[in-house]
Amino acid sequence: MCELLAMSANVPTDIVFSFTGLAERGGVTGPHVDGWGITFYEGKGSRTFKDACPSSESHIARLIKSYPIKSETVISHIRQANRGCVALENTHPFDRELWGLNWTYAHNGQLSDYKDKFAVRRFRPVGDTDSELAFCWILEKLVARFGDERPDDMLPVFAYVAELAEEIRALGVFNMILSEGNYLMCFCSNNLSHITRRAPFGKAKLIDTDVVIDFDKETTPNDVVTVIATRPLTDNEAWNIMQPGQWQLFCKGEVVGGGTFVANTDTCA
Repeated sequence: MCELLAMSANVPTDIVFSFTGLAERGGVTGPHVDGWGITFYEGKGSRTFKDACPSSESHIARLIKSYPIKSETVISHIRQANRGCVALENTHPFDRELWGLNWTYAHNGQLSDYKDKFAVRRFRPVGDTDSELAFCWILEKLVARFGDERPDDMLPVFAYVAELAEEIRALGVFNMILSEGNYLMCFCSNNLSHITRRAPFGKAKLIDTDVVIDFDKETTPNDVVTVIATRPLTDNEAWNIMQPGQWQLFCKGEVVGGGTFVANTDTCA
């Protein structure tokens, strides 16, 4: 399956260290050789880099690893294709405009018997993956629930997305990252973890390559940075392993919402 990476921070922060570890899983320490992508938010705008080549061999990935683009919200994905051919249009993250916001989404997993469920009209997939179709369906449902104008309070929006994600989880594996630039949401189907780094900062060592960073030299005492990944990226830090049906919502590195869906029920604890 694919692997996810995301970041939420309270100050513009580069993701070079974490992306370096993830990129190795795209052909060196992992089998995710069917493309990769990354989106950086800058205010209301965003910039996305994608390549259908393995991240471990991509010249564009080398740029990302060497050029510290600073952002408060980042979403990245490396792909092991199971639905849809290996092509740029099937490469995550996917993005769409809704309510004057750039929404970005990435999915890890595989769904079955989904085409009849995901009826879409306004938001249509460009490629032929289950992932992109599910994203379009989520946006369709948001418009149906909240209308064409952006709600003043976005927390109920993401709580509803969590309900939709739980519906999709019944169709297979659905680990998901979603953002509109300010909030960053993650939903766990079977594999997702996160870590929040704050003062006092220390050293971190990547699992997938021999790289160590001393965050105390790269940060200020007020920095708060949360990193989300399919599997922990470092071997000397305590990562939080999420449970199936659990979702969390971050803003500027801090948890601002979340819950866990109880198995075989429609309630959220």
